[in-house]
Amino acid sequence: MRSNILIIDDDVDLCSLLSRFLNKNGYESEVAHTGAKGIALYQDKHFDIVICDYRLGDMEGKDVVSAVKKINQQVIVLVITGYSDIKTAVEVIKLGAFDYIVKPLIPDEVLGVLQKAIKASKGGEGINDQRTSVNGEKGRALENTLGAEGEYYVGESAATKTLYDQINIVAGTNYSIILYGESGTGKEVIAKTIHGLSTRRNKPFVAMDCGTLSKELAGSELFGHVKGAFTGALQDKEGHFELADGGTLFLDEVSNLSPEVQATLLRVIQERKFKRVGGNKELQVDVRIIVASNENLQDAYHKGKFREDLYHRFNEFSIKLPPLRTRKEDILLFAEFFLAKTTAEQGKIIPGFEPDVLQKFMEYSWPGNLREYRNVVRRAVLLTEPGHKISSTSLPWEITNNRPFVKAEEEEKHESRKAPGEELNLKDAAMKAEFETIMSVLQQVNFNKKKAAELLKIDRKTLYNKIRHYQTEER
Repeated sequence: MRSNILIIDDDVDLCSLLSRFLNKNGYESEVAHTGAKGIALYQDKHFDIVICDYRLGDMEGKDVVSAVKKINQQVIVLVITGYSDIKTAVEVIKLGAFDYIVKPLIPDEVLGVLQKAIKASKGGEGINDQRTSVNGEKGRALENTLGAEGEYYVGESAATKTLYDQINIVAGTNYSIILYGESGTGKEVIAKTIHGLSTRRNKPFVAMDCGTLSKELAGSELFGHVKGAFTGALQDKEGHFELADGGTLFLDEVSNLSPEVQATLLRVIQERKFKRVGGNKELQVDVRIIVASNENLQDAYHKGKFREDLYHRFNEFSIKLPPLRTRKEDILLFAEFFLAKTTAEQGKIIPGFEPDVLQKFMEYSWPGNLREYRNVVRRAVLLTEPGHKISSTSLPWEITNNRPFVKAEEEEKHESRKAPGEELNLKDAAMKAEFETIMSVLQQVNFNKKKAAELLKIDRKTLYNKIRHYQTEER
C-alpha cells in the first residue's frame, strides 16, 4: 500500500518539485502552503507522513508538529530546516518529530529518510539509531556540497537564503544554468554545490575557464583532438565533454568563447554528439551544462558578442550570486569562518580580531568579494604572532586606506559644505586627488596592478612606489 504524505511548506516551487518526485517514487502526496491549512487537511485525511518546513508564513513548524501529534500520536513527522536552524530543530524532535531534513534537499536522501522512518514505525531498528545514521550521512553530504576545500560558508543573510532557495529548486533537475556574479562571488563553488545535490553527483564535475583559452585551443580543450590534428598534437586527447560524461560541465566566463567555438558548442548541446578536432568518429555524451559570466549574456547577444540561440540553450534557469557588499549580515560570520580555516591550515592559535579590524571589514566595499576576503584573512594570520588578535597593521593598505563605502556619499556632502578657510592646501589636495584616482582604478580592475598601471598610463614600478608612499603616509 502506498504511503500517503502531506507536504506543508510556503515555498510553492519546492512543494511542487517535492510532490512530483515523491509521486514518481511510489508515494501519494498532497500539499498545503500554510500551517493552518496543513493541520486542517491532516484532520480531514489523516496522512501516514507529514513533511513540514520549520519556518512557515503563519506559524512555526513546531506548532504544526504539536497539532498533528495531538490528532494522531503515531504519525511520522519530518521537519525541513535551513543550515542555521539545526539546533532549533532539536526542539521539534523532542515534540515528537521523527527527524529533520536540511535544505537544500537532496532527493535520494529524502527517500532514505522516508524509508527508514517507515521501517522504524513498523518495528524495525530503533528510532534513535535511525536518526543518528541519517544525520551522519546528511552531515557528510552537506560538507561535500560546500567544496572539497571548505572554502565557502553559506551565510545567513536574506540574499544568501534566496540564493540557496533557488539552488534547492533547480539542483535536482537537468536544466542548463547560467550563473551571474562578480569576480570572487563563488560561481564555481555554487556550480559544485548544484552538482553535489543532483542525481549526477557520483559522476565527474569538470570545470573549464573559457577566459584563458585562445580560439585555437578552446576547441581542443572542449572536444579533444586526435593525434596529428595540428602541430603539437602528439597523441589523442579527451576533451572536457568526454571527461564530464554523465556528470556536470562548468564553463566559466563563457562569453569569451569565439563565434566559431560557440557555433560548434550549439550543435553539441542540441545533438549531444561531437567529433574530436581532426577526427571523424562521432562521440555521444550525456552532460549537464552550467555556465558562468560576469557579463549579462542577453546584453552580449544584443551587442553581437554572443549567439542568441546559444544563450537560449543555456538560459533554462539563471541564478545571480549576490556580491559580498550586499550581504552585510554575513561579513563578520565570514571573518570567523576564514580565520578558523586559515589557523587550522597554518597550525596557529589566533584568538580573533581587534574591534577596529571588524569595523574596517564592515565598512570596506570588497570589490574582490569572497576570494579577496579569504586572501585578506590568510595574509593577516600569516603576519600575526601566535596568541595575538589580528590588528589593523596586518591588513593590506587598500583596506586601511579605504573610505567606508557606506559613508562615501555623506563625506562628499561634507566636503561640499567646507568653508574656504578649511580647504586643503594645493599640495595636499593634489595628493588626495591622486590617491583617490589610484584607488578608484584599482577597484575597477579588482586590484590587478598591471592593468591599473596601464589605465593610469604609468609603469608598474611608479605605481608600486606611489602605493608604498601612501601606505607610509597613512600609518
